[in-house]
Amino acid sequence: MAARNTARKRAFQILFEADQRGESVQTVLADWMRHSRTDTRQPPVSEYTMQLVEGYADHADRIEDLIATYAVDWTIDRMPVVDRNILRLGAYELVWVDETPDAVVIDEAVQLAKEFSTDDSPSFVNGLLGRFKDLKPSLRRD
Repeated sequence: MAARNTARKRAFQILFEADQRGESVQTVLADWMRHSRTDTRQPPVSEYTMQLVEGYADHADRIEDLIATYAVDWTIDRMPVVDRNILRLGAYELVWVDETPDAVVIDEAVQLAKEFSTDDSPSFVNGLLGRFKDLKPSLRRD
């Protein structure tokens, strides 16, 4: 499972970079792939990383709506950029990737929040993704 953990972390980093640069996630993903082919110091972008980034991109509008609707007292623009992108990735994997157990998705997102964000972020991420898990059957519409 370490490979999936690494793939999630890289997908998060791509979403984060796209957010910071004001670019599409597809553009940043292409940049990462190009760099990995031309710079031996850059690890290759795994198939699962690509699936996560492209899956988020396919459902981005719906994911933004879900986060905006269920993040109590937080607008997406006001959220820490790290949390916002962890939630984007976690929401995609939780709602649209059936092969990954819900508990694993939530735990991995919480771990990313612990590693990259504030002390309050893990509980925020856990609570919002837990809400999505509870509502999952009704969230899949596009």
